[in-house]
Amino acid sequence: MEEQHKKILQQNRTNLVIDLDPSGVYDALFQKGVFTQDMIDEIKSSGTRRDQARQLVRDLETRGSRAFPLFLESLRESGQQGLVEILLNGAPTVQLQPAVPTVVRPFVQPLPINSPVDIGKQSQDIVPSYPVERPNNSPSPTPDNGYLKPRPPDRTRRDSFQCYKMDSSPCGHCLIINNAEFKPGSELSDRKGSNIDCDKLKRRFMALNFIVEVKTNLKQKQIIHELSALSRKDHSQYDCCVVIMLSHGTEVSHSRFPGAVYGVDGQFVKVQNITNYLNGQNCPSLQGKPKLFFIQACGGEETDIGFEVSPEEAHPSVGGEDDQTDAIPTSSSSDSLSTSDEVDARTSLPTPSDILVSYSTFPGYVSWRDTRAGSWYVETLDRILEENAATDDLVTMLMMVNHEVSQNSAKGLYKQMPGSFNFLRKLLYFQTSA
Repeated sequence: MEEQHKKILQQNRTNLVIDLDPSGVYDALFQKGVFTQDMIDEIKSSGTRRDQARQLVRDLETRGSRAFPLFLESLRESGQQGLVEILLNGAPTVQLQPAVPTVVRPFVQPLPINSPVDIGKQSQDIVPSYPVERPNNSPSPTPDNGYLKPRPPDRTRRDSFQCYKMDSSPCGHCLIINNAEFKPGSELSDRKGSNIDCDKLKRRFMALNFIVEVKTNLKQKQIIHELSALSRKDHSQYDCCVVIMLSHGTEVSHSRFPGAVYGVDGQFVKVQNITNYLNGQNCPSLQGKPKLFFIQACGGEETDIGFEVSPEEAHPSVGGEDDQTDAIPTSSSSDSLSTSDEVDARTSLPTPSDILVSYSTFPGYVSWRDTRAGSWYVETLDRILEENAATDDLVTMLMMVNHEVSQNSAKGLYKQMPGSFNFLRKLLYFQTSA
């Protein structure tokens, strides 16, 4: 598909997901050769009407140069003229060009002359009509040139990922644990700016239709109590669950997820234990549903000074004298950098499915926080969700967060690289008011 047509679909994806009736265009898109029957069957299996509409638009972008005008034509034929006008508003004139004569490729079924016939059930007395083969020394055609690339039997198409059901209202519970003021005996400093992070994420996940509950300045046993209470809730009527940890952190030994976060009493809880409260065994009503964990804490004591890049990769730095880390200093050399948090190290064994843990920093490294504006990670995550949740899936947005945070510099020198351990099985699109 031409780039300008892809942009039109992407800019109007929200309207298409909300208003498109996929069942009205399936037959037309098959007869016009835009989709194969296998592709249509996979779209139908993706879930609700909105899930099917979202998947149809994603798949449409992978088809040939005539896919967009043929899609418009199919919309007109199905009486969805309103969507046609939305897609054509401000777009370049779309004209249907005659189909380019095709050269027969192995296993490609020609378009049916009358009604479509299932290849596998085709009667023996029906002889398909093929164009005459001609010598062709040019490269094999691609979908962008208008041809349908045959799919090997029993192989799942990479552009046919299914989506999690995310249409319950409310969507689910979101627990935020914000540890900002630590006990004198904990030997941990207060986390100035953490309340700013907490307020941002509370507003953001409320806007995404979650039931948000904030717990402030919890000791280790209180953190465990709140997680246990969350696991005992009945999540049957909801589609998702979110846990956000804002605290100091440290490296610990682990078998699944790196890191640990501190209670205000200086005792920590391992991240892998935090995730265990919501896995399928301990919380049956969340089986098969996405469990999301966002950890704003340091992953260790190391500071990252980055490496030199080409001028094309260089961007203005963000950060200044008010930047602090979220790690725990273990030597005098780190005291000059100010306060600290942490997370932890490396992944190894298999983990329960449908879990995603997003860390503010790479395992082993500090995480930076501006005392007046909040942490780099949360500030960027909040903005990316606000700007892109209506059109992009969660993993894509986290990649955007990774890129933007990686461009920042603390004190003009130190860097930070967020990342995630992703065991989701499907794409996840949040609910938005758009």
